[in-house]
Amino acid sequence: MHSEVTQDKPGNCPKCGMRLIEAGSKNKGTFQQNETKSLGTSRYKDYIPLAIIVCLILLTTLVLSLSDLQADNFSAPATLSYFMIGFFLVFAGFKLMDLKGFAEGYSTYDLLARKIFAYGYVYPFIELFFGLAMIINPTSVPILLAEIGVMSFSGLGVTIKLMKKETFQCACLGTFLKVPLTKVTVIEDFGMVALALVMLFIAA
Repeated sequence: MHSEVTQDKPGNCPKCGMRLIEAGSKNKGTFQQNETKSLGTSRYKDYIPLAIIVCLILLTTLVLSLSDLQADNFSAPATLSYFMIGFFLVFAGFKLMDLKGFAEGYSTYDLLARKIFAYGYVYPFIELFFGLAMIINPTSVPILLAEIGVMSFSGLGVTIKLMKKETFQCACLGTFLKVPLTKVTVIEDFGMVALALVMLFIAA
């Protein structure tokens, strides 16, 4: 992506937040981005981890909903909450595996994290709180409003980057799984906003 970026120690790319790797033997001790990745040869493979994780969350949601149906306790709000809880807890978990790396990557495109770097350290805990809070009360109006505000703001930063046609690495799954910052990321953020709005409408 930015193979021209080099430095003499491990770290992340200051432009997109991707982890730098050690260059070939001719440039021993120099760290840069993987050139193969930057050329986009594994463009579609980069989305496989995200697809698997979302499918697992959907599968869990389906199984829980079928269990509710068998117990004659099925409800649309509960089904939506299962997915949202899974989303927030799983995505927060991946971010917390490398909190510093996430904060560095997130600061390259989030509007608030670019100005206040510490927000990148706080954001995963916000997602964790949303997930845990929805287990206790999935239709809490204050929680749903907070989710709409946070996710909308996060999606706004991604949208601006895409409008500028800038290529950045998505930090939604932390630093362990690399996902390109594309329209998929926008769908993730505003998709959660849409679900929260539906839940808010049902709760009203």
